[in-house]
Amino acid sequence: MCVSKKESEDKQNGERERYLQANNREFNSLFGYPDNSIKTAKYSALTFLPMNLFEQFQRLANAYFLFLLLLQLIPQISSLAWYTTVVPLMVVLSITAVKDAIDDVKRHQNDNQVNNRSVLVLMNGRIVTDKWMNVQVGDIIKLENNQIVTADILLLSSSEPYSLTYIETAELDGETNLKVKQAISVTSEMEDNLKLLSAFDGEVRCESPNNKLDRFTGILMYKGKNYILNHDRLILRGCVIRNTDWCYGLVIFTGPDTKVMQNSGKSTFKRTHIDHLMNVLVLWIFLFLGSMCFLLAVGHYIWENNQGYYFQDYLPWEDYVSSSAFSAALIFWSYFIILNTMVPISLYVSVEIIRLGNSFYINWDQKMFYEPKNTPARARTTTLNEELGQVKYVFSDKTGTLTQNIMIFNKCSINGTFYGDVCDKSAPWSKVSKKREKVDFSYNNLADPEFSFYDKTLAEAVKRGDHWVHLFFLSLSLCHTVISEEKVEGELVYQAQSPDEGALVTAARNFGFVFRSRTSETIVVVEMGKTRIYQLLAILDFNNVRKRMSVIVRTPENRILLFCKGADTILCQLLHPSCGSLKDITMDHLDLLGATAIEDKLQDGVPETILTLNKAKIKIWVLTGDKQETAVNIAYACNIFEDEMDEIFIVKGNDDETVGGELRSAREKMKPDSLLESDPVNSYLATKPQPPFKIPEEAPSGSYGLIITGCSLAHALEGNLELELLRTACMCKGVICCRMTPLQKAQVVELVKKYKRAVTLAIGDGANDVSMIKVAHIGVGISGQEGMQAMLSSDYALSQFRYLQRLLLVHGRWSYNRMCKFLSYFFYKNFTFTLVHVWYAFYSGFSAQTVYDTWFITFYNLVYTSLPVLGLSLFDQDVNETWSLRFPELYEPGQHNLYFNKKEFVKCLLHGIYSSFVLYFIPMGTVFNSERKDGKEISDYQSFSLLVQTSLLCVVTMQITLETTYWTMISHVFTWGSLGFYFCILFFLYSDGLCLLFPDVFQFLGVARNTLNLPQMWLCVVLSIILCMLPVVGYQFLKPLFWPVSVDQDSSRFCRLLFSLKSDFEEISHVQGQRRSHSKTVGGVKSHLESNPMPTRDTQRAATYLCAPGPRAPTEAESDCV
Repeated sequence: MCVSKKESEDKQNGERERYLQANNREFNSLFGYPDNSIKTAKYSALTFLPMNLFEQFQRLANAYFLFLLLLQLIPQISSLAWYTTVVPLMVVLSITAVKDAIDDVKRHQNDNQVNNRSVLVLMNGRIVTDKWMNVQVGDIIKLENNQIVTADILLLSSSEPYSLTYIETAELDGETNLKVKQAISVTSEMEDNLKLLSAFDGEVRCESPNNKLDRFTGILMYKGKNYILNHDRLILRGCVIRNTDWCYGLVIFTGPDTKVMQNSGKSTFKRTHIDHLMNVLVLWIFLFLGSMCFLLAVGHYIWENNQGYYFQDYLPWEDYVSSSAFSAALIFWSYFIILNTMVPISLYVSVEIIRLGNSFYINWDQKMFYEPKNTPARARTTTLNEELGQVKYVFSDKTGTLTQNIMIFNKCSINGTFYGDVCDKSAPWSKVSKKREKVDFSYNNLADPEFSFYDKTLAEAVKRGDHWVHLFFLSLSLCHTVISEEKVEGELVYQAQSPDEGALVTAARNFGFVFRSRTSETIVVVEMGKTRIYQLLAILDFNNVRKRMSVIVRTPENRILLFCKGADTILCQLLHPSCGSLKDITMDHLDLLGATAIEDKLQDGVPETILTLNKAKIKIWVLTGDKQETAVNIAYACNIFEDEMDEIFIVKGNDDETVGGELRSAREKMKPDSLLESDPVNSYLATKPQPPFKIPEEAPSGSYGLIITGCSLAHALEGNLELELLRTACMCKGVICCRMTPLQKAQVVELVKKYKRAVTLAIGDGANDVSMIKVAHIGVGISGQEGMQAMLSSDYALSQFRYLQRLLLVHGRWSYNRMCKFLSYFFYKNFTFTLVHVWYAFYSGFSAQTVYDTWFITFYNLVYTSLPVLGLSLFDQDVNETWSLRFPELYEPGQHNLYFNKKEFVKCLLHGIYSSFVLYFIPMGTVFNSERKDGKEISDYQSFSLLVQTSLLCVVTMQITLETTYWTMISHVFTWGSLGFYFCILFFLYSDGLCLLFPDVFQFLGVARNTLNLPQMWLCVVLSIILCMLPVVGYQFLKPLFWPVSVDQDSSRFCRLLFSLKSDFEEISHVQGQRRSHSKTVGGVKSHLESNPMPTRDTQRAATYLCAPGPRAPTEAESDCV
């Protein structure tokens, strides 16, 4: 072939196929294949600044403020000094740049760590140590046991018979079971002969790089013959060599071309509902800002035409102003600059800081720290914290998520005889009594000491030589793909492809049928202390189609036996008709148990967690690949299904018509009117709204559950049936979807997202859960027994399912409440601050003159009001964690987004308009025609400006004190310290030295000391505070009475609690000096609170008062009642 022509075609059209030759770097370099280094970092030292700035200015807010800065550089329209925008913009850009730089440095460190790993490479006939990044396509590398595979390699030979190599793929697909790869015979003959390996010059033609982990096609051309290559010959980068002393491989794909890197594409960036709402509100503010600027420009035009000519003598137009219309056009942009603080740039930085702080709370929470694995909870993203407080649907995997994925051999049925502890039918999940004695396996030196079994009759049957029992355990010791390791004599370690297979082999081991070792041709079993070698003739491995595994062996007595194990639904169909009675007995045992002999234990606290989440109106759907019987039993054990349910519907149709009929029948029973044309939902759907649209909630007539299999689900997710499925499932209290594929899991989550517009959360622990974790609004990964793939793809990582209730009900609810308070207060304080300019425009000829000192405008959001609102957003708690978990109903407002929405935004705007009106006209009335005691007037612009800005800062400070429900020392320092800092900065900026040194920049010489000593000034501040706070206090008092929500109903319960404690108050007042009586009273109060706790904002205040009746501070023990 013509290499240069091939190279040019590849560069023009992309790589269509890969062509390489072993041990020939010069030839392979002609194709321009990348080296084996990886690069996940975004920047270098040279590109960081330009690339980061380019990315930041792609954000609308940053671009908007850059545009403002350019406007301020135009002297004809600039009404503010340039530094009022430059300083905040530089701070915001710097903070974001530092954060991005830190993240990228970590990526550089990870890249360097991986790229500099050592690997053994065959070079010039000898093995040399080199770095991963220097490996090239066509190299032959040597890998040893427990080493990570360097690149995607074609297996050439190994230390094992038939060149088998065992690998672990946990980092690729999350599966911890071992997989087997085998080299082709023509290369396996080379073994570890360096001379033969160095002389190997085979050529490979294969597919181009792609992300298909389970597919590979190619041809090896060697010595004039072609050999077919497939996925079984390829070992992928990221795998780990296990139970193999050494192996050699030919490098096919390197670096970014490897399949693991091809799969590391960018995940979809998830944004919260509040983010989307903020985008809409910011657009509203822009429109409102443009409208205000237009109206003020029109006002300026009218004023210039009617009044402006009177001022021409001492306020003449500039030379470039030719008419009132042109002057109004300039004023439009001047007001656009002045009123830009309605959308302050600090908003976005503050949001990021708040989210980062709340993420740290999750990482630091010791109550979500799992000691057995030394694993904390991790917030792997900082952008979704408040979304945790709005979850409506939880989609959970079963195995390893709800259960421990640690299989235990618990019961068995052998030739019609049942062994093990029988569970009560009403409680199929009941545990073995701790009083029962374990079977003594001391007679077996190779027994696993951690194995437990409680039915001694099975051990006795083994000891007396029961033929069928021996044959049963022999099948368990032979029919499997387990790998055995025996580093220490007598200490066996099994590497199983699945936990249940390991449990079966371990059970056989303990009962005297010990699987000792295996080769590609033999299996060694120690039967009741005697070693026997079975010749392995064939293995028919388990797959999703056969759902069974078979093995054919030749016994030492030269008998040929076939052993088969698999799902009962499959094996029962294959039984000979003569086994009918045995089948019936065995199936009775299975019905009695409700599960197979392998028991997967529930994780600790799962039933309690699901019960708590149900009280929070969170619906839980279990999406599992397991069979229906097991999933249903787990559902009952977890409180997803209850015995008191009116009915549980099972959808098991195999065609569209049957599935649709089953779904409609279930919906008719739950809500008969839902099939009528007059039903509101049917009427809405009849209008054929354009998707995506929201399907309203429907209330069923009772409590129901739904079970649907993967086959039926495949039909239900197509065409018009998807809405039928959604409406039926959403009316059920619990939903179980079994025998599902990973794609179906993602489709179900996407269906709810699309039509319910509710926040969804997916939680799982395996690679088969990655798809739904990525699709859901929030993905939670469990670091369980199935690798790290789910956790690495998640937004939050937990060690146990039970931590989910704390993540949602405590951290999620707090984050949501804090963010809502932050946004409400932030918009209010900036509307108030900015709209004062509008009132001032009517008294300044619409001349775009600012009310405040330019330095006050610069520092208002950046310094004076930044810390108090951050303190509120990082430390505030309406109730503590105990109340949050004890009253899950408090979670409901977040699901309906009651605390910040468009209606609340309009309230903030109206409140800001009112406050700005008060803050302008009260100070104006104060200074108008006023004079000092010495007869000098105080109605000058600078005194008025100082009075307005001081009143403003005091008002917004008092406003945040009303919003704060949980005071800490940091909150006090932030709130009152910021107000005190304002006065310190005030005297500094208006000092004689600074104003005389820089008169053009600091122009308020002596204004602070001359104005702040006036009683009128402080009376004005107090009056402004009172008038601004009265509507807020009145609204908070009247709202629970006239516009109550579900949470407000707890307040009335709390009032009844206070009334019931009236006698305790009276006792406290009489025996205040008697410590013993007081302690008794406090104990009584505490017991009342514990028996009837009230999670309202006033609870802590009232409880604190109850604990401290006297003038002294309460002791630590007394404070416990809070």
